[in-house]
This record gives sequence, C-alpha cells and structure tokens, in this order.
Amino acid sequence: MQLFLDTTDVAILKDLAATGLVDGVTTNPTLIAKSGRPMFDVIAQICELVEGPVSAEVAATDTAGMLAEGAKLAAIAPNVVVKVPLTREGLVATSEFTVQGIQTNVTLCFSAAQALLAAKAGATYVSPFIGRLDDHGAEGMDLITEIRAIYDNYDFDTEILAASIRSPAHVTAAALRGADCATIPPDVFAALFKHPLTERGLSQFLSDWAATGQSIL
Repeated sequence: MQLFLDTTDVAILKDLAATGLVDGVTTNPTLIAKSGRPMFDVIAQICELVEGPVSAEVAATDTAGMLAEGAKLAAIAPNVVVKVPLTREGLVATSEFTVQGIQTNVTLCFSAAQALLAAKAGATYVSPFIGRLDDHGAEGMDLITEIRAIYDNYDFDTEILAASIRSPAHVTAAALRGADCATIPPDVFAALFKHPLTERGLSQFLSDWAATGQSIL
C-alpha cells in the first residue's frame, strides 16, 4: 500500500520524505489556508520534494470552473493530481480530465455508489473519508471493503485512497481491507514506527551489548 502525507508543511515533509517511505502528498483548501502561503508556491515546492503524486484541489464548484482551475493546477508540475469533489459537476469534470490525460483524485466520497460513479468517470484515485464516517456512527472501513469488491468485480483502474485517517490502527485496517493508498497526517505517519515492545527490546539489546565491552567498528 502506498503512503501519502496529508500536509502542506514543507519542513515536516522534508523530514519524513527523507525516510524514503513517502509515496505522495495530498493537500486541500484547509491545509493551504493554514500554510499562509500562495497555493501555487506551496504545490510547486512540494512537487520538487516528492516525485510521487501531489493532489491539489480545485475551489470552483461548477464544471467549467473546475476544468479551468484544474488545467492551471496540472501545469504546475507533471506529478500534480487535480483533486475534485464528488459531485455531479465534479464527475463531469473528471470525465473531461480523463480525456485530456490529467490525473484526478475524487474526494469527499462517503458511499460505494459514489465510488462506482467516480470509477466510471475515469478517476485516478477516489478518496473515501473513513474518520468522518466513524464520527457519524458508521463503520468507515466497511466502505473500503465495499469499494474494493466493486472495483474488483469490474476491473476498474481507479485506486482507493483511504482518507480522513486518524490513527495507525486506521492505516492497518485500510491495508487489510484492500485500499491501494492511504493519506495520513504527519503525526500518524510518525506513530507507525513506534511500538512499546520495540523500544523495550532495543533498550535491553543495547544494555546487554554494552556489558560485553565490544565495538563493531
């Protein structure tokens, strides 16, 4: 499963990308607003740091506006993925972007029926929002299972990009349910490395090694 970072913080991105484990980046209007910087500058810098897909979201809600904004965003760098909302207008735009050869990430997906339409429109990625479904009393991971079954039934190429991820357990569950990718906040990404038994075991190994008085170098 590919791991994307959901951030516009370039300093954090540089640090985590250095692990070699970051496959791409997703952004949204809220993250752009928090950065306090011009959107085009932020996206361009992220694209220089990460070779993988970088999602940049349109702000328009009408099809013509999405197409105009998407073309401008796609021109920033070859790895830009135009992010559009899962609305009727968004899917019409997605179909046109597909014809134009522009990659898309259809976001704010909350049902398998929506995901089916996104795939039929030729979306590169569809982003089901797991955490937000959980917040409303649903089992978000069930949506991943449903979308996976539908996409496998009909050999759709659209990749399932699990979004609104809240914890390492969410990442594990998304992987087990067959998500192709997950986009995760930096703090959740950092938590993936950690387990108390790993830390305890390493401490014991180091203590035992020190007691031998040996050196490998």
